[in-house]
Amino acid sequence: MKKKIIIAAALFATALVLAGAGFYILNRAGFSFLPFIESIAAREAAENESMLPTEDPLPDEAIPVPLDDEEDPINIEETDSDKPKAERPEPVRIPNPYKEKFLENEDMVGWLTLKDSPIDCPVMWTPENEEKYLHMDFNGNYSVGGCLLLDTDSALDPLTTNLIIHGHNMGNGTMFGTLSKFESEEYMEKHKFFHLHTKDYDHRYKVMAVFRSKVFYVSDECFKYYKFFEAKDEKEFEDFYNNVKEMSLYDTGVEAKYGDKFLTLSTCSYHTQNGRFVVVCKEIDPGDYYEAFENE
Repeated sequence: MKKKIIIAAALFATALVLAGAGFYILNRAGFSFLPFIESIAAREAAENESMLPTEDPLPDEAIPVPLDDEEDPINIEETDSDKPKAERPEPVRIPNPYKEKFLENEDMVGWLTLKDSPIDCPVMWTPENEEKYLHMDFNGNYSVGGCLLLDTDSALDPLTTNLIIHGHNMGNGTMFGTLSKFESEEYMEKHKFFHLHTKDYDHRYKVMAVFRSKVFYVSDECFKYYKFFEAKDEKEFEDFYNNVKEMSLYDTGVEAKYGDKFLTLSTCSYHTQNGRFVVVCKEIDPGDYYEAFENE
C-alpha cells in the first residue's frame, strides 16, 4: 500500500514537471492563452447582449454633451417668439400706455413710434371710409397732414401677413415727412426699430428693405407692393419678400422666412409721377402684452 502511494506521488510530480516544462516552452515560443480567454468572454457578452435593444447607438458626434453654465452659448437676438411654444413663458399683461387714446377715439387701432424721430403718431383704420382721416386730425378737426392710415385691406385681428400704413410726406416733417431719410443707410443704422402699439401688443419691427416705387395703372403687369396683404401660400410670401429685397436701395441684413409678419410704411415721393417711398419692416417680437380695457 505504501509502495502504491509513493508511485502515485512520483507520477503526479512527474506530470507537474512536464506541464511546467511545456508551458515554459510555449511561452518562450511566443504562444499566449489570452486570445482564447478573450474569445470566450466576447462570446458570453454577445449571448447576453442579444437580450437588449438592437438599435444602433448614435455616432459620437451626435451625442449631446452638456455644457457648463458659463459655456452655454446664448443667441442675444433670440426672442421669446423664436422659441418653441412649449418653452415660452406665459405673457405678463402690463398697462397699455395709450389706453386713454384708444378710449378717446375708437377709430384708432395703434400708435406708431420711431425713437429719436418725429414719428410718434396715432394710426387710424376706417374700413367703411378709407379717406376719413386723409385731411382730418385725431380730434376730428381739418388738417392738411391728416393722420397715419392703416390700409383698409390690412387687419390686426387676425393679423394679416402685411400691414400697410400710409402717411403724407409733409414738408414740416410731421406724419411721414421724415420717412425718406431712410434713403441713407447711416440713418437706418441709427433708426432700425419701429414699434406699433395696438390694444393687445407692442409689436416690434426691424427695417428690412427700403425702396422707391410708384402707383401703377391697373393694366400694368408688374410687382405692386401695395397689393400684398395676406400670403395664401409660401409662393406668394416669397414673391413679395424677394421683390422688396431686390428693390431695396441697400442690404439691411434682415432676412425673413415663410410665416413672418411685415409692416410696410408708404408715403409720396417725387422722383416720378405717382411715386412712392417705401420702408418694409419685419416683425421681430410681439413685445409687451397689454391688459385688456375694462369695457372689453
